[in-house]
Amino acid sequence: MSHVIAAVSTGNQISAIGILRLTGPDTAKILDTVFRPKGRPVSLRPQRAMVLGDVLDRTGAVIDNGLAVLFRGPNSYTGEDCAEIHCHGAPVV
Repeated sequence: MSHVIAAVSTGNQISAIGILRLTGPDTAKILDTVFRPKGRPVSLRPQRAMVLGDVLDRTGAVIDNGLAVLFRGPNSYTGEDCAEIHCHGAPVV
């Protein structure tokens, strides 16, 4: 059974930018749940395009704004669908 892996790639510290990476079979679905751009969801846009939008918590409330990008497999660094969310760097976000 395959799972989506999510990991903070910039470390658990205060920084200007924090990057969260996701990889796995449901990456696009999860990205569309936790990131809301203006207009179409990230999954319906061209891959590898950085998109400005809001980062949401589990209740759907906005907790930050940032950028997201989707890399479709097999042309990604893991071979699976991958995504990155670039937001303000703080452990709470």
